[in-house]
Amino acid sequence: METNLMTGAYTAYRTEISKEEMNVFNTAIKGILGVNYTPLTVSTQVVSGINYRFFCNAKGVYPNALNEGAIVEIYQPLNGTPHITSIRRCN
Repeated sequence: METNLMTGAYTAYRTEISKEEMNVFNTAIKGILGVNYTPLTVSTQVVSGINYRFFCNAKGVYPNALNEGAIVEIYQPLNGTPHITSIRRCN
């Protein structure tokens, strides 16, 4: 994880997603049914915890489903389990 983040500002999106960031993503997304989300880039924001914005490929789990872009926002509190705060499709 980056250590030189400015509190309150999101970082630029980057394609290198750390193992720790993938663990946050996988923990928060666990239990989502009907769509597979594959993170392509990530941006972070330091608050009282960390906000993550993952730009993902989203694909329904049904025949002939199309690939779509989606922003999956996740909050990782200082103590506790990360959870999804929003999922937005990109048009």
